This record gives sequence, structure tokens and C-alpha cells, in this order.
Amino acid sequence: MTDHGFEQIFPLGETNDAYAENFIGQSYLAPLAGGSVPVSNVSFEPGCRNNWHIHHGTGGGGDQVLLCTAGSGWYQAEGQDAVGMEPGTAIRVPAGTKHWHGAKADSWFSHVAFITPGEDVSNEWLEPVTDEVYGRLPKSGENA
Repeated sequence: MTDHGFEQIFPLGETNDAYAENFIGQSYLAPLAGGSVPVSNVSFEPGCRNNWHIHHGTGGGGDQVLLCTAGSGWYQAEGQDAVGMEPGTAIRVPAGTKHWHGAKADSWFSHVAFITPGEDVSNEWLEPVTDEVYGRLPKSGENA
């Protein structure tokens, strides 16, 4: 359990200051493994979400994998309905997919994230998920 009362199996980590401009609300980052496939635990306070973004890559790289480990959150790809994430949910985001992810309005949320290695792997940050769009999503315990 953290000082915030949020129980999870991985460390909360430090405030995610390096990427704060790409988030609405407070997120935390705990690197879990380095090397050719860095793996991190990303935690979101209630209501926190990242901006729309795209992971690019070629040669099989640039896919993102999100594994929900605690709390309750959202994943949404452009043009699709938001998908609720609960512990045990695994989502593969193909390279080139515009998407966002974050906590539900009334719940902390953590996921382990990594990007598959390949050529020309990069991340393109885009516009924020507006309060209007986010506010239409159900809270914890409700279906999208």
C-alpha cells in the first residue's frame, strides 16, 4: 500500500514530471526493467489521463502493451468506444494507433507498459482528452 492508500503489487514510483505536459492530472512512473524492452509501472490518480498519442515503429516495433495491475481505468483508440481496464486486462496497441489511457474519474489505476523494439520507434504526443469527452465516460462499476 502506498501513502495514498492505493494497493498495488509494483512500486508507485516518482511523480511523472518529465511527461507532465502530456497528462491531465498526476501520474507516477516506476521503471521495472531496462534494456532493449524497458518496462514501467505507470500509476494514475483518479481522473488522470494522458493525451492522445501514437507510438510509431517499423520492423515489428512500436506496438505498446498495457497490462492493468490495479485499480480501474480506460483505454480508447481513435474512432472506437472506450474500453474499461481492470486488473488482469491486457491490451495490445498496434503501432500507428492514435489512443489514450488513464484512470476512471473515481479510481486510481496502474498498468505495466512496454513498447516492442524495432526500427524508428518513437512516440508522438497529441491533443489532450477534453473534460467533455472524458466526462461522458462511466465511473467505476459502470459499463461503457
